[in-house]
Amino acid sequence: MEYTPTEIEDVLVIKPSVFTDERGFFFESFRENRLKEQGINARFVQDNISFSAKNTLRGLHYQIENPQDKLIMVLQGEILDVAVDLRKNSPTFGHHVSRVLSEENKHQLLVPQGFAHGFLVYSKHALVHYKCSDYYNPDGERGLQWDDPSLGIDWGVNDPILSEKDQKNLPLNQIPDQDLFD
Repeated sequence: MEYTPTEIEDVLVIKPSVFTDERGFFFESFRENRLKEQGINARFVQDNISFSAKNTLRGLHYQIENPQDKLIMVLQGEILDVAVDLRKNSPTFGHHVSRVLSEENKHQLLVPQGFAHGFLVYSKHALVHYKCSDYYNPDGERGLQWDDPSLGIDWGVNDPILSEKDQKNLPLNQIPDQDLFD
C-alpha cells in the first residue's frame, strides 16, 4: 500500500497494491500493522456501508462525543469524498481536502478525529464502505453546512439530494466553540 499525505498532513490517501489477471483482481483493503508503521494507531471497531443515488450528498458529519477516525473506500460507483479540519488550534482549521474515490481507482481516504466528513455521489449509485474507530453516538453527532461559502468546497452540484437533518447543518462561523476540537 502507498500512503500519501494530502494538503492537510493528517488526512491520507491510501492506494492499495492491486493484483490483476484474467480472473479479475485482488487487493488488501485494510491491514492494521501497515497503518501502525505509518504512525496511525486507530483501532477500528465499527464498519458501515452506505448505498446512495447520484447527487446524494451525505454530510458534513462529525461527532463531539465518541469522535471517530474513518477509513473510507468505494465498493461500487464514484464519489467526491471531503474532510474539513475542525481542530480549532490547527493551522489548517476550516480548510478541506477532497478526493475522488471510486471502484476503479480503489483509493481510500483516512480521515482522523477532529474533521467533519461527507461525500457526494457522482455515479448512478455508489456503495461506500467505511471503518470507524469508535461507535456511532447519535447524541454526539453534529453537522457542518455543505455549501458554507467560507469552506470553498467545489462539489460540482448546486442542488444535491440532502437528508432533512443535513439541510439544518450550521455554517462554520455558527458552530459553538465547545463543538470544535482541541
